[in-house]
Amino acid sequence: MTKIILIVLAVGSVVAIAAAGVITRDGELVTPVGQGTITLDAGTFEAFPLPHYAAKHLDEGYKSYFVEVEPGIKVHVLEVGTGFPVFMQHGNPTSGFLYRKIAEELPKDRVRLIMPTMVGLGFSSKVPASAHTVDNHMRWINSVLVQLQLTELVYSGQDWGGPVGMGALSLSPELIKGAVMLNTGFGAPTEPVNLSVPHAVVKFPIVGELMLEVFFSIFGGMHRLQGDPDEFPADVANLYGKPVLESGNAKAPLAMMRMVPDGPDHPSTPAMRTIVNYVGGLDIPAEIVWGMRDPILALGLPAMKQFFPEAPVTETQGGHFLQEEVPVEIAAAVLRVVDQVQGSKEARP
Repeated sequence: MTKIILIVLAVGSVVAIAAAGVITRDGELVTPVGQGTITLDAGTFEAFPLPHYAAKHLDEGYKSYFVEVEPGIKVHVLEVGTGFPVFMQHGNPTSGFLYRKIAEELPKDRVRLIMPTMVGLGFSSKVPASAHTVDNHMRWINSVLVQLQLTELVYSGQDWGGPVGMGALSLSPELIKGAVMLNTGFGAPTEPVNLSVPHAVVKFPIVGELMLEVFFSIFGGMHRLQGDPDEFPADVANLYGKPVLESGNAKAPLAMMRMVPDGPDHPSTPAMRTIVNYVGGLDIPAEIVWGMRDPILALGLPAMKQFFPEAPVTETQGGHFLQEEVPVEIAAAVLRVVDQVQGSKEARP
């Protein structure tokens, strides 16, 4: 009997070790393939026809294409409009589709909305978990802006789109002329601190994988971060989740949570210090629109005000993904900043 028990325990241990190896694997590069080309003023890019479940969320007039930022690493870009460039960067675990409702509220003859999807999410390339670093994401998004040959823009960012977007702009500092800041932060911690309990828990190897890749889906819980969870329907969660979960590499959401710095020795902290210094030196027209029912970042508003002390602030009842809940308020702020930027240009001698 003892021998049988030992055999069972041994087999169980082997299975557990093998399972741990599978779920903690780094993941492979997954490169999407488009169809045809699309020609912009900046050149010719690989077109990407959207699947129906995604296309149904957009009005007519959108361009969907890839920008290859490194061999095999492509950033999916949505853009619409023909006016002043507005660069809108989402965060974890969404995609450029997060700004679609804001686009509906803006005059397309006055603004050109450029909405790239971070590598690892949406229809962009998927990369190994170890490739998800702040420096890499900054460089990849900067490459998009450079290849589109932009010379000026107004920027808006939320969640990781804040540091990644501003980090990308820090590599081309002449571009930014104005900003609309949403729920995000630019912290470079000088002492141990965690953004939230879930962010702390998923830092543990295997535990994080079990939470986000085995037992739960981050996409299935997005509605819980909203001001009104009932206003975040299943087809919207599917819009963000399906291209990631079906890609064969769904490592990005967990990797991006682990990217959040929890102290001065975290790998992300040096890049965050650079971003903090860059943002702290900006002198541009800006507004802040904040979701006060965001369980993760609502309390980050005072810190954002310190970066933009003169910026008007619109406090809303939106949650973390406030673009889904208060697009009218965000669009109004974007248009006011664009007006201010263009007005200041016209006033120059």
